[in-house]
Amino acid sequence: MALPDYEGWACFVAVADSGGFTAAASALGLSKASVSKAVSRLEASLGITLLHRSSRSVTVSTAGAGLLEEARAMVAAATAATEAAHGDRFDLAGPIRLAAPMSFGIKVLGAPLAAFMAEHPAVEIELTLSDARHDLIAEGFDLALRVASLDDSSLLARTIAPIPTSVIASPAYLDRHGTPRHPLELAGHRLAGYGHREKARPLRFHREGEEATIVPAGPLFTNNGDVIVPMLVAGGGIAVLPHFIIDAELRAGRLVPILTDWSLPQAYLHLLSPPSRLRPARVRALSDYLADTLKRSCVGRDSWISAG
Repeated sequence: MALPDYEGWACFVAVADSGGFTAAASALGLSKASVSKAVSRLEASLGITLLHRSSRSVTVSTAGAGLLEEARAMVAAATAATEAAHGDRFDLAGPIRLAAPMSFGIKVLGAPLAAFMAEHPAVEIELTLSDARHDLIAEGFDLALRVASLDDSSLLARTIAPIPTSVIASPAYLDRHGTPRHPLELAGHRLAGYGHREKARPLRFHREGEEATIVPAGPLFTNNGDVIVPMLVAGGGIAVLPHFIIDAELRAGRLVPILTDWSLPQAYLHLLSPPSRLRPARVRALSDYLADTLKRSCVGRDSWISAG
């Protein structure tokens, strides 16, 4: 059986991802002619066209598109194996792609990442902050932090710490509209929702064998919790938010928890990585550092670990 043409596959992936032979050659540290020959050799051995070339552009063929994800995985695995073998013998260096939720990243990640990069100045971190769930493999992320009840997944997951949430409102709102004593009473209040109105996430409460489900009715729907806080403080409604977003407001009494005898599904802070256990030393180092630092940070904040 013939060995795979790893160089050809690596050049194909580089051209597809960079959009051209010149950019791919620069990224790989090769000449444009070398990259072109490698891809042509691969195409000849496979008997298919992977890339359509013209004088103005290079596009991935239908056949190439069908093979691109597997090619990326092959190149990533080979790269990870090489870096894993070498990494422990050298100073940590190179890029790391990290994804994290928007609010958590802004409020929590800045100081830990600054400390890590100060200790490892040759490491380059590309941080993407978004409340969307990224496809780590397809989008090329090395690590992702996620605050959620984790679904079954092929991803490797490290559970760092519980992240409490509370149903909260301002004292002024509760004085005017009354304090709900049962989750179903939330239907008569201005209850902000996470996501789009048509796809608002139901809130599932439980208490000693009793369950209650309520779907937020608005008036505000958003995919980021921070934007809800000013409305709540101004007396505009009720919401369910994690404590890392409302920490200051809880401490100052601008927001107060309600329905404290009811529980919502416990969310946790998870650190996710693609399924391959071969990871560069720099990625392993950041993963271990974040797991340790964020666990101590979360547990060290009283209002983060109190249900109110």
